[in-house]
Amino acid sequence: MKPYFITFILLLTLSVSLCVAQTTPATILEDFKPSTLNQPGKEYPMVNSQGYARFKVKAPDAQSVTVGLGGRGGTKLTKGADTLWVGTTASPLDEGFHYYHLTVDGGVFNDPGTLNFYGSTRWESGIEIPAHDQDFYALKDVPHGNVQQILFPSPSTNTSRRAFVYTPPGYGKDKKKRYPVLYLQHGWGEDETAWSNQGHANLIMDNLIAEGKIKPFIIVMTYGMTNEIKFGGLRNFDIKPFQTVLVDELIPYVDANFNTIADQPHRAMAGLSMGGMETKTITLNKPEVFSHYALLSGGTYAPADIKDKSKVKLIFISCGSKERPDGVKNAAAALKEAGLNAVSYVSEGTAHEFLTWRRSLYQLAPLLFKD
Repeated sequence: MKPYFITFILLLTLSVSLCVAQTTPATILEDFKPSTLNQPGKEYPMVNSQGYARFKVKAPDAQSVTVGLGGRGGTKLTKGADTLWVGTTASPLDEGFHYYHLTVDGGVFNDPGTLNFYGSTRWESGIEIPAHDQDFYALKDVPHGNVQQILFPSPSTNTSRRAFVYTPPGYGKDKKKRYPVLYLQHGWGEDETAWSNQGHANLIMDNLIAEGKIKPFIIVMTYGMTNEIKFGGLRNFDIKPFQTVLVDELIPYVDANFNTIADQPHRAMAGLSMGGMETKTITLNKPEVFSHYALLSGGTYAPADIKDKSKVKLIFISCGSKERPDGVKNAAAALKEAGLNAVSYVSEGTAHEFLTWRRSLYQLAPLLFKD
């Protein structure tokens, strides 16, 4: 496992950096519009058609205000005569969702102009750079499924734990109809809200179902017990507590309370980043529980990892083109050569970020639970 952990640490390093576009335009176009993630009625932050972001913050008594955009340094804002601090990123940002925060005189704060999202083990501000292919996760006038919170008993942790469950449009109308289930895990520093809030998993599913591209299935998203591990401390990660919660507590609860097809051929597990590490470990430990495996920027499988090919219906491996695409492609090729149904996907122009994972889910979903 040692090489895998080294690779994973490198992937996590990417996760705290906000990548910029390959080229910087000579002129910044003044076609800025409010970010779609802004608080109601708030004008800033703004984004333009080139991917630049502009911020405006009211801090009349501050001496310094900086927008922290991951590991790329930050954007220093300048105080105007109206006591408002304003600044524009030095270069365009990658398309999609990004976390950020404000540093005001050394203190870290969220931007009151935008919504907050749980990431990096804290609630962070979020900004959305419109993607050229955003239609697949757009909110459309189509039938919508439901995302509901459940609280399930967890004797192993001596508490009740939370999960969110996506049920497709029309779920429950036919009491006899039962559905396959995908258990979908978040990344390090995030929680069970990530795939719905940052990832738009429900909208991706709604749109695919409306277009007739997939057979409806249920998605279950729960906390991966990851935030107790500090950044860089993955060598100390123990999968057993979460494996117990997932396999022995959550899955039985979901099968007892939802219209699931409660067997291995109709159960999948996927995860992004550290959720991919959890997915790999648990699927290999419990091949009798899951038949479809997916790692999204979360490492790879090798043919030697799979002890019983007859139990595995699909292995899906993906990443952004700014990550390690050759490793993903080569791993899938080796699995195919070994006789496994393996698919690789590379998100063009993205790194270790949510647009990579939105696109990955969009590519993965039609491959799941095929007859």
